[in-house]
Amino acid sequence: EKLYGKPITLADREMVEEKADQILSEARDDHVAFLVVGDPFGATTHTDLVVRAKKMGIDVQIVHNASVMNAIGICGLQLYRYGETVSIPFFTDTWRPDSFYEKIQRNRMMGLHTLCLLDIRVKEPTLESLARGRKIYEPPRYMTINTAIEQLLEIEQAHKESAYSEDTECVGFARLGSEDQMIVAGTMKQLQLIDFGAPLHCLVITGKTHPLEEEMLDFYRCRT
Repeated sequence: EKLYGKPITLADREMVEEKADQILSEARDDHVAFLVVGDPFGATTHTDLVVRAKKMGIDVQIVHNASVMNAIGICGLQLYRYGETVSIPFFTDTWRPDSFYEKIQRNRMMGLHTLCLLDIRVKEPTLESLARGRKIYEPPRYMTINTAIEQLLEIEQAHKESAYSEDTECVGFARLGSEDQMIVAGTMKQLQLIDFGAPLHCLVITGKTHPLEEEMLDFYRCRT
């Protein structure tokens, strides 16, 4: 608030998704700035806000920002050689979704790299509390590269279609864009043994690589 000289309301996911009408009603008569991490159009919720604002006749101005979608270029894999991005959710005892498997398989068949966005569970209500009609939130959880690889290999074991294996080359990113960012290239087997430290993490599964891409990856190559 000191920096902007204006009062700031911390808008969590629940507020943005369930109380968007309040944000938009204020924007009819006043200037309202909606600040996000990453690029404004990195989430469908933000696109929905713009659509609703325009339908209400509210003028919308966009200030673009850096995002994981382009920051991953630091490893040397060319951005135009990426296929569809996938999300890896936390598995539970009763829910082990695998829709990402076919997408990774398609990308790799075309020689394209795959960005895997890893699950972030912040202010998520427990199932028990929802059943009782009174929200109690789970502790925050951030998926690690290690957990993501474990789940990826479990799904490969179930499908047995060789979309990837523990010997598939990947790049692991932690705290991308910060001073203590960590970038390591290696096989799934190698990356699974590395402690990437604090969140946020993401993973890229490589496709067919160009010699220049290989040269850049060598700077980050796991030597163990």
